[in-house]
Amino acid sequence: MKLPLFALSLLAALSPRIHAQECPDRSAYEPAREIIRDLGRIVAPNGVQEAYAARIGGIDQWVNVRGQDRDNPMVLFVHGGPAAPIIPSQWQFQRPLEEYFTLVNYDQRGSGKTYNQVDPDSIGETIHIQRYVDDAIELAEYLRTRYGKRKLVLMGHSWGTVVGMHAALKRPDLFHAYVGVGQVINTRENERLSYDYGLQQARAHGNAEAVREMEAIGPYPGNTPITRDRIIVARKWPQFYGGLTAYREDSTYYYRAPRLSPEYDDRDRCAINQGSLFTLDRLLPEFLQVDFTGVREFPIPVVMLMGRHDYTTPSEPTAAWIRQVQAPYKKAVWFERSAHMMPWEEPGKLLVSLLEHVRPLAVEGGQPQR
Repeated sequence: MKLPLFALSLLAALSPRIHAQECPDRSAYEPAREIIRDLGRIVAPNGVQEAYAARIGGIDQWVNVRGQDRDNPMVLFVHGGPAAPIIPSQWQFQRPLEEYFTLVNYDQRGSGKTYNQVDPDSIGETIHIQRYVDDAIELAEYLRTRYGKRKLVLMGHSWGTVVGMHAALKRPDLFHAYVGVGQVINTRENERLSYDYGLQQARAHGNAEAVREMEAIGPYPGNTPITRDRIIVARKWPQFYGGLTAYREDSTYYYRAPRLSPEYDDRDRCAINQGSLFTLDRLLPEFLQVDFTGVREFPIPVVMLMGRHDYTTPSEPTAAWIRQVQAPYKKAVWFERSAHMMPWEEPGKLLVSLLEHVRPLAVEGGQPQR
């Protein structure tokens, strides 16, 4: 059973450190990767398929750009985690989106291929939320110049929504719209709702082990410090009962995705675990203070995609927030068959939602559906 990191849930962050020389040999998967690599090639004359290191925030950060038509709106996607890069799993769901958008994914500082670009000890003091926000802003400015875009669509998932919300509030001039997927509004409230759901499900299923573990840390979060050990227990059982991926006890499909990724080699795959370990303790205190409930006005159009069964970043606070916020345009979209992993669980609905409510905001004269 997978145990969670606080926002996207990676067992790696809670496991013993895996050193580079201990990385598993995944060469047996190379024939399958070659098939995926060939299928994923962008061959359209006006398409774009690039991967490179860009100098962002004083370090080289790995960027991946894909789309069938470079004239399409550009989406800057801020991945979850922290240190849970989406590049090694984008092959599972992203290709249809590339017909209508140019998708930019990047491995954030301390994450994936970016982790391998720099000596981690040299950036340890920079692992703060505001630095990640400034990185996202600097990358957006870089992309506008490199690809000739006036503005981008900013999209975040899980932990990435913390970075994305701050970036949109700080530099709204860079973005057509902000899209939150599994949005974090108030970390402590999310923790409470997740815990309550897990305990309720454990009791309903007569799971004495789960009830015993969860009651031992209650009331949660309460007034006791939210430590890593408490988070492990608090997230373990809600996710077991479908709070990460709806109707599933685990999300093996996601955790194993990097094995088949044509974008990563074994050293990069190993860096996912290493990056999680590197960032978790440094960011946890700040993450626990995140609270956007006081944001009553949003400067750009905002679209929230919410999993009905999400008990990793529960959707209830997001629904309440978007009802009261004032924005040039706002839309809440429920994913009825999803928990936290909406792009993977309902990729068709993700595409339709972006086409109906987001793409028109980035196209001259377009009007999103109300």
